[in-house]
Amino acid sequence: MIRHKPFGSGHPYVADTDQRSPSHPVAGEPVILGVRTSPELTDVICELEVTRRSGAVTQLTETLQRVPAASRGQVIDGGHLASAQAKLARSASGWQVTLAPAEPQTTYKYRFTAQTRNGGTEKTRWFNYSAATWAPASQALKIIGPDRVIADSVEVLHDGVRPLRVRFALPLALNERVTGFGERFDALDHRGTKLDAVVFEQYKSQGANRKTYLPMPFAHVVGGDGWGFHVETSRRTWYDIGASDEHRLVIEAEVGPEPLNGDTLLNLRFFEGTPTTVLKSFLSVAGSAKELPAWVFKLWASGNEWNTQSEVMRQMDLHRETGIPVGSVVIEAWSDESTFTAFRDAEYEPNRDGSPHRLGDFTFPDHGAWPDPKAMVDSLHSRDIRVVLWQIPLIKMRPHPHGQARFDAEAAVREGRLIREEAPDGSLRPYRNRGWWFPLSLMPDLTDPEAARWWTEKRRYLVEEIGIDGFKTDGGEHAWGEELQYLNGMRGDEGNNLFPVAYAKAYGDLLESAGKAPVTFSRAGFTGSQAHGAFWAGDENSTWDAFRWSLFAGLSASASGVLYWGWDFAGFSGDVPTSELYLRSAAAAVFVPIMQYHSEFNHHRKPSRDRTPWNIQDRTGDETVIPVFRELVELRERLVPYLAEQARRAIDTGAPLMRPLYFDHIEDQEVWKHPLQWMLGEDLLVSPVVDEGVRSWTAYLPGGNWVDAWTGEIYAGQRTVEVPAPLNRVPVFVRAEAWDEMKDIFTPTA
Repeated sequence: MIRHKPFGSGHPYVADTDQRSPSHPVAGEPVILGVRTSPELTDVICELEVTRRSGAVTQLTETLQRVPAASRGQVIDGGHLASAQAKLARSASGWQVTLAPAEPQTTYKYRFTAQTRNGGTEKTRWFNYSAATWAPASQALKIIGPDRVIADSVEVLHDGVRPLRVRFALPLALNERVTGFGERFDALDHRGTKLDAVVFEQYKSQGANRKTYLPMPFAHVVGGDGWGFHVETSRRTWYDIGASDEHRLVIEAEVGPEPLNGDTLLNLRFFEGTPTTVLKSFLSVAGSAKELPAWVFKLWASGNEWNTQSEVMRQMDLHRETGIPVGSVVIEAWSDESTFTAFRDAEYEPNRDGSPHRLGDFTFPDHGAWPDPKAMVDSLHSRDIRVVLWQIPLIKMRPHPHGQARFDAEAAVREGRLIREEAPDGSLRPYRNRGWWFPLSLMPDLTDPEAARWWTEKRRYLVEEIGIDGFKTDGGEHAWGEELQYLNGMRGDEGNNLFPVAYAKAYGDLLESAGKAPVTFSRAGFTGSQAHGAFWAGDENSTWDAFRWSLFAGLSASASGVLYWGWDFAGFSGDVPTSELYLRSAAAAVFVPIMQYHSEFNHHRKPSRDRTPWNIQDRTGDETVIPVFRELVELRERLVPYLAEQARRAIDTGAPLMRPLYFDHIEDQEVWKHPLQWMLGEDLLVSPVVDEGVRSWTAYLPGGNWVDAWTGEIYAGQRTVEVPAPLNRVPVFVRAEAWDEMKDIFTPTA
């Protein structure tokens, strides 16, 4: 076996051993060509034919050198969930050669030959590329709104066959700060940095790695005239935000092979005004949130080891016994882990045509993991607890599927429901997942209405007959590769970022068609996700750094129009947090739109790593955890009517429910020194304690008069104040004008 994939796996940050890097070479830059071979192949060479503009042809032979075989983030990304593909890669030999810098207006044709140990040879097919060059192209960019593009800065990267990218610059005044860009974990103000916008599953440490599940090519520019912009594309974009030149914001964007209109390759929309005005204008184009029912503001409880009916009910009973209110339970490990439509241990006759089942088709054995799912849901509903089920947008193919999973896969292929990819011979075949989870799975094209309907109809009985209230639409990041083909003709470079938007929409449509609110809970998204359900910040460890990173994520997501947002407070992975981190994080979560705890699967090893308050109390030996947590959740319960009212106002006005202070205090430079403070609605200023070992906290109060929610003390604004911060409180201040209305929510404790 000898294999070369010019575009690699599609990993946006890591070049695979067997790819061309860069996949679209640029004149003046070296090009790395690589292959993988089976162990019996040796002495790999590259035959290279170089054709210049003059017509002159040069033929070369380059010898490849052995290199470690790396793929799909192996080593670099830590092998999330023990990537099976990375394991397989270790048994293959990697070979690479670095060519001299590509020449402009030159075409390169190449193939690889490897020797076998018995004297034979194996060859690849021929591949080719043209070296791309940048050239001025002022007509390539269409401006919508006031034109802020620096004159003569627009350029196009063209390889002689098609345009590849557009690049241009916007002016930055020295007092302007740049925020937004979707969910960002490292900072609120990105001035002086570089970043990109592409959907990616960064497993933990998102703030350190500066990668995100939920990017958007949208930003606010705050501090000068007040403006913002949206690069109207679903393709990947890059931003140099005053890092190379402090006076310029340089934007680079992938473009399609054909103009949008005339010579236009890319639309750029500008917005003017306050952050709220800018965001409202953006949402009028991208789509704004739909109001969700008030129960989403109650506590969400979850644990990946709650994988039986008895365990779910035991945990909910413990909530009742400890007096800790809970509004919804998210059940992750409920399904057969094959179809993701049938409860584990359910008995039924598979439908060979891949058609949906109804509840009456299933028998639930008394000895099974879920002896009566409907009775469980009915019981939880009687306690005013909603039920959310976990999903994944894949058809598992490893191990080889059988039963309903096999028939679903066959139907998806037969009926053309899948995203496809190019085979080595140039034909199209079903795309096989290149991401970390469930490698080689098939992926339904949920951007296609009929494929989405086919997929979600299999889940209809869960909603209409069992009574499920929502879906955790996890794992929307599995579409990798610019060469993928969607059913509507989109290629991967255009469609991959849109997949998670369509994924949440498909499940929301199912819920609405069954008369329920479209409650989905996603971690991946892009422009347009604002209109589809709720979001959480993804996978993280239980550390103070992760706590702070998550709050940055929430504030930047909110500034980009994501209304219903939360995170796994105190982290979900690794060993349990300290009691202090758990309670500080829970106290902050009281004042974000979604309050939820969750824990990763740990193979049921002891001691438990559940993030329930009783397990944290047991593991840490801190007897204050349950009573303090109860007090915090009771406070959250009293906040629910306020949150529901303020969510409606946020949808009407565009001002985020959880909003950074610069939204309301544009001219106040001090707010940037306290980036992890926010307004929750119109009346509450929240200043969470995000450092370990402190019992007092310094908060900044912007202009106006403020009342300490816990003591009733009145403070004039535009000052810092130091206030007591016991573990059962997060410093919160109420606008003085709203104090009479809000004071009953905050019941002081002894």
